[in-house]
Amino acid sequence: MGANAASRPRASWWVVVGVVLIAAILAPYYLITDISDQIDISIIFVLALLALSMSFLWGYAGILSFGQTAFFGLGGYAYTVLALNLHETTFSFFAAIGVTMLFAAVLGYFMIYGRLSDIYLSVITLVVTLIFEKAIKSTSGDQYVIGSVRLNGQNGIPTVPSLQIPWSGTELSFDGVFILDAVLLILVYAGLRLLLITPFGRVLVGIRENTRRIELLGYDSRRYKLGAFVIGGGIAALAGVLFGVWNNFVAPEMFGLKRAAEVIVWVIVGGRSTLVGPIVGTAIVQYLQNKLGTQSVGEWLPLILGLVLILVVLLFRGGLLPGIVGGVGWAWRRVRGDAT
Repeated sequence: MGANAASRPRASWWVVVGVVLIAAILAPYYLITDISDQIDISIIFVLALLALSMSFLWGYAGILSFGQTAFFGLGGYAYTVLALNLHETTFSFFAAIGVTMLFAAVLGYFMIYGRLSDIYLSVITLVVTLIFEKAIKSTSGDQYVIGSVRLNGQNGIPTVPSLQIPWSGTELSFDGVFILDAVLLILVYAGLRLLLITPFGRVLVGIRENTRRIELLGYDSRRYKLGAFVIGGGIAALAGVLFGVWNNFVAPEMFGLKRAAEVIVWVIVGGRSTLVGPIVGTAIVQYLQNKLGTQSVGEWLPLILGLVLILVVLLFRGGLLPGIVGGVGWAWRRVRGDAT
């Protein structure tokens, strides 16, 4: 699953994806039967989706966006407000993602077609994230109501409806939420992997490498970057909706700078030049946070994670996964060379 995203997937890739997909569906019944373990692993799946949205934009489109947490929070809040007002979750699920993608399209249009430099684009997405966080925190008064839903300011909304199975009205169980999160992560990964071998994806990678050359070949780089920005916003919104469903709670912290920084750490640790890397990075960092947070060193957690990040950057400049794969490949070539 860690093959070069610019190449066409081999038959073995399809086999691995299929096996992982089947394993994810069967896991809560045979492999991970403890509910607490399912909950802990489910959140890794959800946050890995958020990391994927960042790695796709940053690693393949060359756009460092701090706005992924803005889309993450907007997706979660939009689903919550729609579901509580409409008393229906399936439409709310897709509508929340659609609304967020529309917002990403409008924001991206003004930034990308305004020919902002990469650094200013990153700054504006950071400002948008801060605006959302501050705005939501200031909605604690009784007058801040959308339909019948109070936003509750920094206290958040604690009554996020669970997803229902369409046409049955039955709420998803813990097993169902686990399977849904895992399957959606696998499908999004596979979809992005296949997208990158299409003409759109190849042009996108070409823009990252040399924008001027791509434009001289007759491609409108702004249109491709806007498309990538909207796709990244949609994936982040999907993660936000799933986070609200997993937690049955949404709060302004979904928009926070802490979350935005965490996403960058996940991507850097795993490797932004791959799609699997950020998933691995998210799992490693979340595992360390969960384990160390329950130990006596919990107060030193930010420092420990910072040291881990520094070590990864120094030892594996392309990220942990590409570094390990490259090291194994080098060792294998040396062994084969010695053998021959």
